[in-house]
Amino acid sequence: MLTRKQYELLVFIEKSLRETGISPSYDEMKDALALRSKSGIHRLITGLEERGFIRRLPHRARALEVLRLPENMDAPAPAGGFSPNVIKGEFKLPGTRASADTEMVELPLYGRIAAGTPIEALRDHSNTIGLPTSMLSTGEHFALEVDGDSMIEAGIHNGDTVVIQRSETADNGSIVVALIDDNEVTLKRLRRKGGSIALEPANTAYETRIFGPDQVKVQGRLVSLLRKY
Repeated sequence: MLTRKQYELLVFIEKSLRETGISPSYDEMKDALALRSKSGIHRLITGLEERGFIRRLPHRARALEVLRLPENMDAPAPAGGFSPNVIKGEFKLPGTRASADTEMVELPLYGRIAAGTPIEALRDHSNTIGLPTSMLSTGEHFALEVDGDSMIEAGIHNGDTVVIQRSETADNGSIVVALIDDNEVTLKRLRRKGGSIALEPANTAYETRIFGPDQVKVQGRLVSLLRKY
């Protein structure tokens, strides 16, 4: 199964190879898909490679080979852009119903979140990540990349991608995305103690931080995690 962006990139790569005989550059792919950063293209290429649609040729710059195309890709994409109608059934937009073990959903990937010392929240809406719907709960979701090791004893490692269900509330003991003083964000376990809020790490090398109730806003709670080996 392909997400919308994966499909669009595959179409663009195949067309470029067919018309010019060479792979498009990362900048060309970024511009074609209207993304702000080349890191989003890297993730899409990795996803296509893992699914067996393309192959990166070793020791050659800008060298991609299209191994196969989706079954419903019988004709070039229409001029002037990509039509989502030609990939009906290949991806799923947030909020729609589908079979959890066959459908994919494309979530916004906002950036890196500290699982150590809090960092300023990143809000890059140009990047996305494709996930099976079985990894999601109800409601709206987004994804963040983990930066740090303060939650390692909870099985959350540096470089992991966490899937967050957007919520302004969370049960005591939940792992949450917490916004501190309206400009810093961190991934920690939430503990309410009297009139205070404690943000607990899962690493003995870090200390629990205590805040007043007006200093911390819950942005969402952890529902799934992705790891690349």
